[in-house]
Amino acid sequence: MTTRRQVAVPRRLVPTTLTSSDGVRLSAAHLPAPDGSDTAIVVAHGFGGSWRQERVLRVMEHLGEHAGVIGVDQRGHGRSQGATTLAHDEPLDVEAASSWARDLGYDRVVTVGFSMGGAVALRHAALIPRSPSTRGTDAVVSVSAPAFWFYRGTPPMRWLHRAVMNPAGRAYLRVAMGARVDPRPWPEPPPMPPVAAVARARELHLPVLIVHGDADAFFPLDHPRALVASAAGVESWIEPGFGHAEGAISVDLLRRIGAWARGAATG
Repeated sequence: MTTRRQVAVPRRLVPTTLTSSDGVRLSAAHLPAPDGSDTAIVVAHGFGGSWRQERVLRVMEHLGEHAGVIGVDQRGHGRSQGATTLAHDEPLDVEAASSWARDLGYDRVVTVGFSMGGAVALRHAALIPRSPSTRGTDAVVSVSAPAFWFYRGTPPMRWLHRAVMNPAGRAYLRVAMGARVDPRPWPEPPPMPPVAAVARARELHLPVLIVHGDADAFFPLDHPRALVASAAGVESWIEPGFGHAEGAISVDLLRRIGAWARGAATG
């Protein structure tokens, strides 16, 4: 989860408005590649995030040392329309950003998601593979993401579930974090969980990198271990001392992720 603090948009960023395939208008921005790279990285922020937030801009800046970067406010966040469905419909938002990257001339796209956005990125890779009618991704990085739905094993996740499940809590999330939560329940059965999405992405021969910290207060190491164990060939970095998502990630780790993304896309 992230705070609402936003900062001035750097001049190098080119803002735009995208539309998802189900008609949701999305705020997005492009950070051009520094060296004419033909690879773009699409950043999927965590719950309560926005590409205009200082911590997300920092992520974009350092990933941008290796490739072009697309930041997108997922539905119900920032200046995008709609309401967040907590990773159910958000793969459509990542697909809109991926499609824009290819329209801008990038030949390869890598999705990098954080926390909820990590689950979204994995689901996007599994559910919207490259085809004549979709643009998809060439590799995926999931940072600080859950492996399973409905996880309540830590105090922050118990608090978040209580907030999401009642009107007063959703009102608080809207005011305090800028996250507009869709009150409608998920369908039955629930959407494909991240652990199954990893397996499907590997069936599609996509490179998958799971990044997690051993100091994550939201999702303990059971989550990355389950993601990695779900399929052969999944790469995993368990980072000592790393906490949770965009707010805790180091510059060094961002640069390593950027280098991996560019190499995975071209390899």
